[in-house]
Amino acid sequence: MSKTVSVVENIMSANDRLAAKNKERLDAAGVVAINLMASPGAGKTSLITRTVEALRDDLAIGAVDGDVATTIDADRIAASGIPAVQINTGGACHLDAVMLQEALPQLPLDELDLLIVENVGNLVCPASFDLGVHRSVLIASVPEGDDKPYKYPVMYRGVDAVILNKIDVLDAFDFDIDYFRRGVEALNPGLTFLSLSCKTGEGFEAWLTWLREETS
Repeated sequence: MSKTVSVVENIMSANDRLAAKNKERLDAAGVVAINLMASPGAGKTSLITRTVEALRDDLAIGAVDGDVATTIDADRIAASGIPAVQINTGGACHLDAVMLQEALPQLPLDELDLLIVENVGNLVCPASFDLGVHRSVLIASVPEGDDKPYKYPVMYRGVDAVILNKIDVLDAFDFDIDYFRRGVEALNPGLTFLSLSCKTGEGFEAWLTWLREETS
């Protein structure tokens, strides 16, 4: 048992050292990086493409997209006209600092203001691996249910902001926003909480304002 713990500690320690180097590289280039996490289908790619559309005149944005096997999401992001790098994890359920380290040289960092890293769709593994970014954002969505903070507390504890997406379908689901938010804030007091719809644009300006403040 002690050997197993030692191996895990060594892996995480090595990841953290590389994450620190990633952050140094981003800081040197003047780039603010955000780790965007969510379960599959919550709306990570939709949030990115709509954000690019809204801020393309204000911020130079790049993206890194992590996916288990396909390039579908990366292709959607690249089609919005920004520099984008695909990381195929080969089945791994998360990105780590090594993967981001290999992606950064493929981006024109000196020309960017904001880098959005789309992590693999998963509510367990991504929380455990520091990438070396400046902020972590978790997207939840109405169709997933209002109990996710209670079922996946680790994911909600370690983020700077939580976005509740797809509020345009609230009437179609038995989703209690107050119950959801109580769970979030009990785990992570003082975090930024935003509710919006990528489809209709409702509430989206608050997200853009948060991004502008983080990159100013």
